[in-house]
Amino acid sequence: MPIRQSKRCDLVKQSDIRSMTLACAEAGGINLAQGVCDLDVPEPVIQGAQEAMRQGYNVYTRFDGLPEFRRAIARRQRRFQGLDLDPEQNIVVSVGATGAFQATCAALLNPGDEVLLFEPFYGYHVNTLRSMDMVPLFVPLHEPDWHFRDSELEAAASPRLRAVVLNTPVNPCGKIFSREELQRVADFCLEHDLLLITDEIYEHFVYDGHTHVSPATLPGMEERVISISGVSKVFAVTGWRLGWAVCHPRWREPIGHFNDLYYVCPPAPLQIGAARGMDELGPEYYAELAEDHRKKRDRFCTALRRAGLAPHVPSGAYYALADISHLPGDDSHQRAMHLLRETGVACVPGRAFWNSDKGQGLARFCFAKRWPELEEACRRLEQFS
Repeated sequence: MPIRQSKRCDLVKQSDIRSMTLACAEAGGINLAQGVCDLDVPEPVIQGAQEAMRQGYNVYTRFDGLPEFRRAIARRQRRFQGLDLDPEQNIVVSVGATGAFQATCAALLNPGDEVLLFEPFYGYHVNTLRSMDMVPLFVPLHEPDWHFRDSELEAAASPRLRAVVLNTPVNPCGKIFSREELQRVADFCLEHDLLLITDEIYEHFVYDGHTHVSPATLPGMEERVISISGVSKVFAVTGWRLGWAVCHPRWREPIGHFNDLYYVCPPAPLQIGAARGMDELGPEYYAELAEDHRKKRDRFCTALRRAGLAPHVPSGAYYALADISHLPGDDSHQRAMHLLRETGVACVPGRAFWNSDKGQGLARFCFAKRWPELEEACRRLEQFS
């Protein structure tokens, strides 16, 4: 029998986000496809990492991360969510939020288990589940406010359903689940004995008076919720790969053991730098971050309208979905490539976020760019109109 690749390779292809990033580089364009928060790294974060290197934080950490980082995460969660966490029992540090997600799925789910996601979804969640032989199911979020229907949620319940994955604010549409909506999801999890795995990486990117509510704060959900987040976006250190899972003590060691198996640990000195940033940057830093991105959202959505690409204005995160259905092409990929060729602006085809054909007329744009680059992208799109 000839040597061949595993069957998993058929399930996990290169993402449209990565492929459009490569196409943009080849075209010398402006990359609004990849979700890189293009800001200066805060000085306390840089200084903290540099000092940690000199002080000898250059070896393996424990399976759940450095205590300094875990304590800083606990203080942060208390400040912003009112959660009282034990850094020794409730937190596992991993290689980015995606690493925390994979370790959580490996520890708490089995091959063949069904996992419910809201659609549009983040493709890495779906591909991670499929690569581990789990079965994703989808409940649609309906425009224009991206609401879900209890009847469709209930219809997804089955004897094999083990967990719900919930991303709030949502990548790609920017929806922020309200407390009332989260309670409905929590009630569904309680009724059907399900885990709730949350991705809250955009929790500080909220606009127009909205607030982020962590599902871990809901009554009766302490043991069921695994809250995943990180510092990649808020500190503009996507390449540092620092994330975590907040969980009940019952789940800490299983998640931590797979975290150690897959990744060993994220870089030790970078954990110290992130901890320094968490402790020294107060609420005003996060408020200014949100306000800056609100202004960018408004400017970019105006450019989309002028280009004839009607946007869905997001309430959170830093992406805008836009209607590209009238552009030449048979699907969203061809239409996105047409836009790249005509304007030099790269976006992500909507098909990356839907299991159905709904996304074929949409594209996702990331507006988390420095102002000069964002203005140039806006100018190009406006000329395209």
